[in-house]
Amino acid sequence: MAGNDGDGSDFAVLGGGCFWCIEAVYRKVEGIRSVTVGYAGGTTADPSYEQVCTGRTGHAEVARIDFDPALITLADVLSIFFRAHDPTTPNRQGADVGTQYRSVILYAGERQREIAVQALAEAQASGRFGRKIVTEVIPLGQFYRAEEYHQRYFEKNPLAAYCRLVIAPKLNHLVSEPIPFLKL
Repeated sequence: MAGNDGDGSDFAVLGGGCFWCIEAVYRKVEGIRSVTVGYAGGTTADPSYEQVCTGRTGHAEVARIDFDPALITLADVLSIFFRAHDPTTPNRQGADVGTQYRSVILYAGERQREIAVQALAEAQASGRFGRKIVTEVIPLGQFYRAEEYHQRYFEKNPLAAYCRLVIAPKLNHLVSEPIPFLKL
């Protein structure tokens, strides 16, 4: 989920459905230095997109979110995460179905695990969801960067059907909620 690369920035690795959606949201958040989409949480070394799509590698589509802790906290990053997807649907976000689309927070140390567990408890207690949150909180292990054509997908392909029909409405919905740090 989060860690520190020694340069004053922290990172979180989060899966909440298609990684293009999570990436598009966090590229609009103040204090985020970079977002890289990839795969984590599985057993196959250096998987391809095609392999992950089979559901047999165990990986989730995830985004590595590098952020400046002087501007935004990990708890804030996770608060946005729980607003950016439906954490109550196992292995599914909208029409995207499969274990690769599960809701997951991958942590890189005990402190980050504690923050994730607390954020999940707060999201559940908020009453916003009406159902039990199924988000997994698991150790990070290895993060594998996705193929280049997946990086900055929404930015590079705003007229693609998935971007117009799924990502843009998700971003527009977030505008309707006052979310600190979001700059839409």
